[in-house]
Amino acid sequence: MKRRYFVLSSVSFGLVMGCASLQAKDSPQSSVELSTDSVPPAAVSSNKVDESQIANVTEPIFAENGVAIRGTDPVAYFQVSQPVQGNQQFTHNWMGVNWWFSSAKNRDLFAASPEQYAPQYGGFCAFAVANGYTAPIVPEAWSIVEGKLYLNFSLRIRDRWERDIPGNIARANKNWPAAAANFRG
Repeated sequence: MKRRYFVLSSVSFGLVMGCASLQAKDSPQSSVELSTDSVPPAAVSSNKVDESQIANVTEPIFAENGVAIRGTDPVAYFQVSQPVQGNQQFTHNWMGVNWWFSSAKNRDLFAASPEQYAPQYGGFCAFAVANGYTAPIVPEAWSIVEGKLYLNFSLRIRDRWERDIPGNIARANKNWPAAAANFRG
């Protein structure tokens, strides 16, 4: 039993350290920011989650240096089925952070309907939210499910998330209001 606990503790410690080192490696001066608006208590207090509450919650957004989802164009996932680096020239501020786009057309599409293109759970790792916490993402670890964009911490974590997409989405939808309310950026 002690050996199993030691192995699990070592794995957990390694995962935490790996997350920290990956985040530091990807952007040494990164800071995750969030919107200053609070989450309405009604969206958090109930065990039953109303999806309209999720859509209307002012939530934390995964952003580094004021730029959402590492500067990746969220519209491009839907149009060209791959991550495309955005350009600061095509910026739109939504939810208190800047979103970059690869073209003025994509910026305008997003501005007209941000909820249609923005990643779920504020752009945080969908697998992490399904497990009750927030984690950063890499733009390459993405999926579109039923017209919604989901991002993950890594390609390996995305593979784990895809083993039970409906279950992970259901758990993440339930966990997101509390995870958003408890986010401490």
